Amino acid sequence: MSTQMWIRQIHRWLSMAFTLAVIANIVAMTIQVQAMWIGFLALVPLIPLLATGLYLFALPYLGRSKA
Repeated sequence: MSTQMWIRQIHRWLSMAFTLAVIANIVAMTIQVQAMWIGFLALVPLIPLLATGLYLFALPYLGRSKA
């Protein structure tokens, strides 16, 4: 499996983890739980999600320069 496919797969799994973290944050706010770590829970997958997303965004432009 190529590096691009690995990054795409990691990006997909990170997006699911981010979605679950956001849902957990919404649920915690709804039941008024005062835990600061729940708010920061969404940041854990968000940072690598940003990195992989930027790589996938730049991928077509990087491919053009090689052609």
